[in-house]
Amino acid sequence: MPHSPYAENPVLLLQRLIQFNTTNPPGNEGECAAFIASLLAEAGLTPQIIAKDPARPNVMAALRGRGLAPPLLLYSHMDVVPTAGQNWTHDPFSAAEIDGYIWGRGAVDMKGPLAMLLAAFLRAAAAPQPPAGDLLFLAVSDEEVGGAMGAEFLTTEHPDLFAGVRRAIGEFGGFNLEFAGRRYYPIQVAEKQGCGIVFHISGPGGHGSQVVAGTAAATLGALLTTLERRRPLLHITPALRQMVSALAGELPAPQALGLRALLVPGLNRAALRALPPEGRRVFAPLMQNTLNTTILNGGNAVNVIPTEIIVQTDVRLLPGHTAEGFLAGLTPHLPPNVRAEIVYNSPNPAAAPDLTLFDQLAAALRRADPSGAPVPWFLSAVTDARFFNRLGIQTYGFTPMQFPDGLDFASFIHAPDERIPVAAVHFGADILTQVLQDYH
Repeated sequence: MPHSPYAENPVLLLQRLIQFNTTNPPGNEGECAAFIASLLAEAGLTPQIIAKDPARPNVMAALRGRGLAPPLLLYSHMDVVPTAGQNWTHDPFSAAEIDGYIWGRGAVDMKGPLAMLLAAFLRAAAAPQPPAGDLLFLAVSDEEVGGAMGAEFLTTEHPDLFAGVRRAIGEFGGFNLEFAGRRYYPIQVAEKQGCGIVFHISGPGGHGSQVVAGTAAATLGALLTTLERRRPLLHITPALRQMVSALAGELPAPQALGLRALLVPGLNRAALRALPPEGRRVFAPLMQNTLNTTILNGGNAVNVIPTEIIVQTDVRLLPGHTAEGFLAGLTPHLPPNVRAEIVYNSPNPAAAPDLTLFDQLAAALRRADPSGAPVPWFLSAVTDARFFNRLGIQTYGFTPMQFPDGLDFASFIHAPDERIPVAAVHFGADILTQVLQDYH
């Protein structure tokens, strides 16, 4: 079967994907999903539309292999974050090509990677020989707002779709990153767990003109101070150990020694403080469970003392840790009249990632850029990988993108004027094509 023009030129594919406004909320991924399904059908495949809400569909297709390797899942999301409140130089849904970049919402997160993965999958479908193992392609809805219509729905209601799958390629990784004067290509193999804890503060109410002690507002100050001053324990997880060891292995001895000190109990807190600011930003959240206050609600009239104030927090937990255990450790330190509850809790990732596919992915990057060092990466945020993880599927964040030196790819995520180099789109699609061809 001949290549589709979109498979031959993933930049055209990216531009078309950006032009579907899939801002979430509300999402409206239907037209984008139909377009993807049409490309899969033109390639001789049989796409499935699986939806919890008809306006928020997911698209899946299978390419049968030769039975010489386990099945491999390729997945990405179609929705993007809003542009409201941001000043854009160019229309965020025009997908204009300007100065060697494709501009638009989703260029980096996640329609650029979606275009790379889809182009590589379509090329595999057109190849003269089937891949060694079955390939499954999946475009999901709703990742940016929790995945209830996408990955969570599919893994909960349709786990049979993923029977026999143990490894997947998804977001994020394979981009170039400068650290300590060395070029790295992180391949994401682990991430933290997200959960939400809400604190309910109660106290006496009354008229705003009265003398009232022990109000909820007074306790709010004590609670926020307690949360701010908490000194969390530092933990050395298998994911952190893999990442630090790989990074240190590429550095000169003095720098490597300082980095490896992060893995030594009793020395790791001082080693963390000794890192430059950019190093602390990377490693501090990977060594501890974090809690940040994000939303405060209380009171509805200026002359009425509220009897309840609600504090919402964003908690991120290390692999192997639980929300219940985290809250149990925090509860004894809370002020009186504060009640805490866990309001959501994403699936707990495996304590130790599976690196079976890592060497194949790393080899593809080394061929493309011998001067770069691929390393296993531990992400402090969360992705759809958490849902596939509970089915025993290890995701490798691997959507290769090469940005000009000095330009941080992460600075474009969710930002105004999001854009991706044209060359980076070809770079990623070509590497992924080679990965699928060599998969074993």
